[in-house]
Amino acid sequence: MKAIYDEISARSSKLITRRYSTSFSLGISILDKKLREHIYNIYGFVRLADEIVDTFLDYDQAKILKEFRIDTYKALDRGISLNPTLHAFQLTVNKYQVDRELIDCFLNSMEMDLHQADHDYKSFKQYILGSAEVVGLMCLKIFVYGDEEQYQKLKPYAMALGSAFQKINFLRDLNQDYNHLGRSYFPDIDLSNFNAESKRIIEQDIEQDFQTALEGIKMLPKSSRFGVHTAYVYYYELFRKISRTPAEKVMDKRIRIPNSQKFYLLARTYMLHNANML
Repeated sequence: MKAIYDEISARSSKLITRRYSTSFSLGISILDKKLREHIYNIYGFVRLADEIVDTFLDYDQAKILKEFRIDTYKALDRGISLNPTLHAFQLTVNKYQVDRELIDCFLNSMEMDLHQADHDYKSFKQYILGSAEVVGLMCLKIFVYGDEEQYQKLKPYAMALGSAFQKINFLRDLNQDYNHLGRSYFPDIDLSNFNAESKRIIEQDIEQDFQTALEGIKMLPKSSRFGVHTAYVYYYELFRKISRTPAEKVMDKRIRIPNSQKFYLLARTYMLHNANML
């Protein structure tokens, strides 16, 4: 029965999400049950593409990414794929009519990672759009159950949240990206001389994204609001921790939030939602 394969494929995406991101996994696990599988399916797809450009260093990454793009569209067109993660992804995309331009934009940003080491403001904006903001829009389609009016209303807020998350990832991973992958994402920032002022400029930009995103989270349907807000709280706490850390230490090590603190934040966020205090 094909239903068995559909289930196995969805479990594959769920496993990928749980293995790679505790924060997102916890956030997804408290979404409405009808939404969880589809958000796992999106994350599984995104994670595979990210792995190609970030960790498949001993292989022909450009060729593998090109094949991944072709296989993605074959899966979408056929409604089936022997790659379980792509099969799960196409189930979600086709069910909610996720715009294929979003998928194109995402894959284009992944391709940028293979040939562009540093960015100016234009390419940085383009990269953030493709690598993060459109992923937020894919998820938003699920959160509003495909309602186009709600989607258009909440679109700028979802993009801001994706942007904030990605920029924090860049700050957290400065050492890995710059010293090991040779990448410098932030425009006009000299990472060979990363200092407090450079860090402050980046943090001001992220803070603005967070403020915008929170307004949108308040307008989300109840079925997704708690889960999305939980992910927001985790990332904002990581942002606060990075903000308190001197620039040289941020450049030297990867800042993390312990799982014990994540569970505390989850409990606190749950109480806020129960008291309608968001």
